[in-house]
Amino acid sequence: MIYYFIFIFLLGLCIGSFLNCVVYRMELQEDMPKSSSRRKTVSFMRGKSFCPHCKHDLGWQDLIPVFSFLFLKGKCRYCKKNISIQYPLVELLTGLLFLLIFFAIGGPISGWNFLIYFLFLLIIFSFLIIIFIYDLKHYIIPDKVLFPAIGIVFLEQLIFNFRFLNFNPLWAGFGACAFFLFIFLISGGRWMGFGDVKLAFFMGLFLSYPNILAALFLAFFLGAIIGVGLIVFGSKNLKSEIPFGPFLIIGTFIALFYGQEIIQWYMHLII
Repeated sequence: MIYYFIFIFLLGLCIGSFLNCVVYRMELQEDMPKSSSRRKTVSFMRGKSFCPHCKHDLGWQDLIPVFSFLFLKGKCRYCKKNISIQYPLVELLTGLLFLLIFFAIGGPISGWNFLIYFLFLLIIFSFLIIIFIYDLKHYIIPDKVLFPAIGIVFLEQLIFNFRFLNFNPLWAGFGACAFFLFIFLISGGRWMGFGDVKLAFFMGLFLSYPNILAALFLAFFLGAIIGVGLIVFGSKNLKSEIPFGPFLIIGTFIALFYGQEIIQWYMHLII
């Protein structure tokens, strides 16, 4: 059993390192003028990793997740400038998230159904980690990440649900999307970005009803607490923009595994 845990955690560290690369190259591409011929050549699938400061190519010893950061004391081996703490944090977050998913869906790997579902969740939450980081840094939910995630979830639902005429996920997706679209329209985009509208559709399709309700409740609840805390401590004011995507993603993760329990707990409070 311990070997499963170690393997999954190390896999998460490596995937987290790859996700950092994806985020950085997306940022690099967005910083280039749209007319630039180099814009299309920036890809996370090819090319060597390099220091964002001095552009020196990084060797394998510089790319070991977490350990290279610790060994180099958070500085580039070549130019000695600081390496962003984002890199080891994302690697650790991904490793821990993979372990939590493994624990949440139950026990050691046994059977193809478990393995397929486990891999499906690892892929989906890898997409969501990219969205989490990108929205937190740039207040943008990138379509190039969100749309493939929607496509993968749709195919999964089509295979395992729609063939039994269960349209719950689809209606949950449209319902969540309509709710967010209403907020977007009445506020003129001040309260909610259109990226959140599209992310809400993904959440409904992924979680189905009633788990989507728990996810939205958690997202608004956590968003309110963090928002008030930032205002109290002076980091933000009432007119400041706060990305909502990260709260939606946290709500999605919790509701996927504990949505039913949260809804039952809430119903006991109000009845």
